Order: sequence, then structure tokens, then C-alpha cells
Amino acid sequence: MNDLTMSRGAGIGAPPLSDAGAEAQRMAQAPDARQQRRRASIGSLIGTTIEWYEYYIYGATAALVFPHLFFPSHNRLVSLMLSFASFGVAFLIRPIGAAVFGHFGDRVGRKTTLIVTLTLSGLATFLIGVLPSYDRIGLWAPALLVTLRVVQGFGVGGEWGGAALMSLEWGEQNRRGAAGAWPQVGTSIGLILSTSAVMGASLLTGPDFLVGGWRIPFLLSGVLVVIGLLVRLSIRETPSFARALQEKRIEASPVGTVLRGYWREIIMIAFLRMSEQMPFYIFTAFIFDYATTTAHVTRTFVLSATLVAAVIDMILLPVCAVAADRIGRRRMYYIGCAVLVLMAFPYFRVLNSGNTTLIFVAIALSLLPHALQYGAQASLISEQFPVNIRYSGAGLGYQMSSLVAGGPAPLVAAALLAWSGSGYAVAAYLVFGGVVAAVALSLMTDRSKAAM
Repeated sequence: MNDLTMSRGAGIGAPPLSDAGAEAQRMAQAPDARQQRRRASIGSLIGTTIEWYEYYIYGATAALVFPHLFFPSHNRLVSLMLSFASFGVAFLIRPIGAAVFGHFGDRVGRKTTLIVTLTLSGLATFLIGVLPSYDRIGLWAPALLVTLRVVQGFGVGGEWGGAALMSLEWGEQNRRGAAGAWPQVGTSIGLILSTSAVMGASLLTGPDFLVGGWRIPFLLSGVLVVIGLLVRLSIRETPSFARALQEKRIEASPVGTVLRGYWREIIMIAFLRMSEQMPFYIFTAFIFDYATTTAHVTRTFVLSATLVAAVIDMILLPVCAVAADRIGRRRMYYIGCAVLVLMAFPYFRVLNSGNTTLIFVAIALSLLPHALQYGAQASLISEQFPVNIRYSGAGLGYQMSSLVAGGPAPLVAAALLAWSGSGYAVAAYLVFGGVVAAVALSLMTDRSKAAM
């Protein structure tokens, strides 16, 4: 039996257990299994919280700081687009990170790989906080900034797949949506912490924010990484991977197997995230510039409204994940697509209204489509692949969306605004993303009943 055939078979259901496999399965029923399950959930939550905290502070500073300090020019929009291009370059590298870390995650294990990804992206983030600006070292400043951003993206590329699997493979199989929501909630908490850190630094340093206050959130990541590493070191390997390892069902080239046999799933997952990832970065990165320059509200106003949006997102994500287990993950995802399509144009109409109360409410509710979809997404994506190539498959599918959704989103939005002079062009872009995602989901195989 070749690798591809074995992998396809593994995806349909659980194979007969050998003695070693039966022993591995008993890991999930051991006396301390509940404690390990709790540790896996918390470890996934804390790890993704830290990773996304680091990622999002770059998004906020790419709109508020970097155009002035690292990409100065005589044209504000040119500086902004260069800054958003540096933001987007990490998305180009994320699929490579997913492939590299997916390989080791499917061969060495989820735990070890996750420790490396957390350390790598954390170090890059900390170094951004001490990087000299353009007026100190000239072109070396943007060059080094982009390099560190690439390293950050490389680490994040391998993070999500492992974190999701650590929670899902330790979790209860009849509550996959709820189990997979733990790393997803980390996204919201990361946004809350990053927005709070940037806003706190802005309030603390005032007019000196652009001088050095912006560095504070980046430097704080060093403390968070140490905490995350301590938590992850206490978690055992997942029972599913341990069983595959003991039964010698480990692929020699998991990424190659995924690309040969599951390329269709990879493409569909990438487009599936058009309705979730693309609007998320428009609502949490692009909006900082649009709201302050077009809607004429203050930086602190936008940061406060975004913080409220992140809190609402954090609360709704697990609720939507549990609901998705009841009504179906696919149905919940379709609802999220529909909500995005319906809210896109009214959102920009409110931002253009000049009514600060309505603007605050619009920004605060902007992540509703994200909450509806993202809670169910980890299980929806991961169950498309068998255990011995799941880290590679889920990670690649999730991160390939960076090339068509998240990475280009702020840059495309800025270009559409520059071309049309209207936020309604960006709204049309959001509607396009919602429609594409719904079509992609309709073309994906429903594997919600398959064993993990």
C-alpha cells in the first residue's frame, strides 16, 4: 500500500488498533487524561494568544507608526501602502512555515514543533521593538523590519495547525467544534491584548508615542513568550499522534502526500477563509487609517472601538462553536458568509456618516461574521485530513489563504480607496469574499462524521 492510499484510508475511519495502538488510545482514558485535556486546551489558547498578539501589534503599528518611521515619503498613501506591503509579506511566507513545521509536526510531534514556532515568532517580535528607524540607519531600517516580519510570519505559519490539533486531538470527538474553539479564542484575546497594549502605550506616552512609545507592546512580548513556553512544556503529545507513531503510520513526506492527494482540499480551504480572514484584517488593520483620515475620528477612538469588537468576538466565538456542534458547522459557516455580505455596505455608510456613536457601534460589531465562522473553522478544516498528515494539511490549507485573503486585504483595500476615493469599493471587495467562501464551502466534502 503506497503512502497516498494509506493516507486516504486513514481519513475514512480509524484503522484496527494494534497492541501498541490500543495502549496509545488508553492514554486518552488514563486517570490524568482530563488534566492533560485541560492543559492542551489552555496551552493552545495561551500559545495562539501570544502568537496573534505579536501579529496584531504589527497590524496596528503598520497603520499608525511604520508609514512615518520606516517608510517615509512625500505621499501619505504611498507610505501607507508600503507599510501594508510589509504587513502582507508575512502572509507570503506563512504557507512555507506551514509546510516546514507541518512536516516536523507530522513526523516528530505536535508539542516539540509548537515550542519552536512560539520561540521563533516571539524573538522576531521582540527585536522589532528595538529596531532603529529610517532616520537613524536609512534603508537598513525597512529592510530589517521586513526581514523580522518574514521570520515572524514563518513562525506563525506553523503555529495554528499544531495548536488546533493539540486541542482537537485531546478533545472529545462528539464536541469537536467546542474543542477546536480554544485556539480560535486565542485570536480574539490576542487582539484584545495587542489593542490594549497599543492604546495603553499611546495614552501613556502621548505625543511621544511615535518617538518610542510604540516599542512597548513589542518588548512586552518577551514576557508573554516565557509564560507560553512554560505552559506548553507541561503538555504531553496527543493520543492520536502517539497511536500513529507507535503503529508506524508516519509519512516519510507528509507535505508531499498532502500536495499529491489533497490539493483540492487545500485550494477550497484557502478560498473558504475569504469571508473570515480577509474582512478581519480590513476591520482590524486597514480601518485604523480609514477611520482616522476619512471618518475623522481619533486614534484612541478607533483603538477603543476595536477593543470592544475583540471582546465581543471573544465572547461569541465559543458560543458559536458550541452552536455549530448542534446545528452543523457548515450551516454556521454559511450564516457567517451571509452576515458579511449583508453588512459590508451599511458598515461603510455608517463610517461615512460622521455620527461618532454609530461609527463606534459599527466598529464594535464588525467582527460578528468572524465569530460566526472562526469558532467552527478549526474542526471544519482539520477533519478534512487523516492524522498522519493532518498537521501539514490543515496548516497548509489555513495558511494558503494568506495568499488570497489575509495578506493582500489591507493593501487591496488601500489601493481600492486610492483608485475610487470611496469606501464602498472596499465594501464590494468584502461582498466578493463572502460569495467566494460560500461557493468554496459548497464544493468541500462533508467529513464531520469521520473519526479523527
